[in-house]
Amino acid sequence: MSAAFCDLGLMAYAAVHGLQVELAARRHRGELARDCFLCVEHPPVFTLGRHGDRTHLGVSEPFLRQRGIDVVPIERGGEITFHGPGQLVLYPIISLRQRRLGVSDYVQLLEELMLRIAADCGIGAGRDCRNHGIWVSDRKLGSIGIAVRHGVAFHGLALNVDLDLEPFRWINPCGLTGVTMTSLAAEGASGCSLDRVKVCLRRHLAELFAVEVQSLAIDDLMATFPCIQPRP
Repeated sequence: MSAAFCDLGLMAYAAVHGLQVELAARRHRGELARDCFLCVEHPPVFTLGRHGDRTHLGVSEPFLRQRGIDVVPIERGGEITFHGPGQLVLYPIISLRQRRLGVSDYVQLLEELMLRIAADCGIGAGRDCRNHGIWVSDRKLGSIGIAVRHGVAFHGLALNVDLDLEPFRWINPCGLTGVTMTSLAAEGASGCSLDRVKVCLRRHLAELFAVEVQSLAIDDLMATFPCIQPRP
């Protein structure tokens, strides 16, 4: 079994969200024959999950507008989080129904994927049975938020590699009061560039999802979505 892997580089959140929704719909209709992994960095943006509460945002929207940062309500599970350059974001478009994979087992696979990448970078991370994601002691290193429509999962995970953590201090990350966010770089990982992390990502995707990961050029992907503006 093969799956497509497309590295989108730095791309605006709205454009990638549009891609996910359309790909998930095509996967459900059978127009997309295989699962697809979208790997991306986003310009600074806050996203608010379907259970999101704006009281977890500790700064004003004018403050954010001055910095060119949007707050985007979306359909994934969970609360508020931040995305920015230096963060590895992965959006698998996965047919859970075809794989006979439950949501809980799928979330554990995403956690395991991040744990293995962290271990490759010399960082011992773990799970918290009360809160999804991965942690280094009481510091959160990676987050998960998914949506499922017609048996197809989209949205996914965000692993902090080497990004500005300051915007996380403006929110209660994932709705958790007093949580400190961290990154591989902040934990002392050496030589863990985003490019290296992507190499680890592809290897562990192949292992955990039992697929041959095949590259899909961004131009080939975007050619089928002419209405979507891909760049920030």
